[in-house]
Amino acid sequence: MEYPDGIESTSIDLTGVEVTDHPHLAEVFTPEATAFVADLVRTFRDQRIELLRARRERQDRLDVGARPHFLPETAEIRSGTWTVAPVSKDLLDRRVEITGPTSRKMMINALNSGAKVFMADCEDATSPTWDNVVDGHRNLRDAHRRELILEQGGKHYRLNEEIATLVVRPRGWHLPERHVQVDGRPAAASLIDFGLAFFHGAREALDRGSGPYFYLAKLEGHLEARLWNDVFCHAQDSLGVPRGTIKATVLIETILAA
Repeated sequence: MEYPDGIESTSIDLTGVEVTDHPHLAEVFTPEATAFVADLVRTFRDQRIELLRARRERQDRLDVGARPHFLPETAEIRSGTWTVAPVSKDLLDRRVEITGPTSRKMMINALNSGAKVFMADCEDATSPTWDNVVDGHRNLRDAHRRELILEQGGKHYRLNEEIATLVVRPRGWHLPERHVQVDGRPAAASLIDFGLAFFHGAREALDRGSGPYFYLAKLEGHLEARLWNDVFCHAQDSLGVPRGTIKATVLIETILAA
C-alpha cells in the first residue's frame, strides 16, 4: 500500500515516537504506518482525554441520582425515517457472525468456517501482550493480502478461496498502549488498532471488492461515536480513500450508548 502521494519513507519524521522492539516490528510498524498512527494519536489525543474525563463526571452525576435522557436536538432524527448509506455486498448478509482472537490459527479457521462474517477482536478475545498486539496486526495484514498461512504440528493451514468477511474490532477508547509512546505519553490503544488495520488493509480490501470494516465497542455516548467518525474522516483523507468507505458497526453495551 502506498503512502499519500509525494511522501517517501525517507522523508517521514518519527521524532517523538518510541515503539517497543519486537521480532516482527518492521513488518507492522513500517515508517509510513508508524507516522500514520502517530498522526492519529496527536490529532485526537486531547479529544479522547476530554471524553474520558466526561465519562467520570457523568458517572459521578449518575451516582447521586441523575437520570439519562435523550437530547432535544436529536428528536427529529429519532422520530424521522432514514437509513444508512448503502453497504458492500459482502456486508449485506450477516446472519451468521463469529468472533475470536487475532492469533494466526484461530483467524484461518474462523475465516474458513463458513460464517458470513468474522470479527477479529483486538480487545476482549485477545490478551493485549505486546507479542499478541504485533503478531495480531501482522496476521490481519496477511489476511487482507490472502497470505495468511501456518505450518504447525505437521499440518498446513491456509485460507480457502471463499472466506468470511473480515471485520476488525479495535480496543476501546479507555485503554492505553504503553508500548507505543508518542511525545512521551502512551498512545491510545484504539487508534493503534484502527490505524494499523486501516493502513495495511484498506486498499487490499477495496481491491478485492470488500472494504475496511470495523466494530466499535465500549462506547458510552454519542460524542464518543462522533469522535470515531472524525477519526474515520481524517484517516480516509490522509490516505486518499473516499469518505464513507469505512463501514462501522457500533456494539451497544451500555444504556448511555443507546
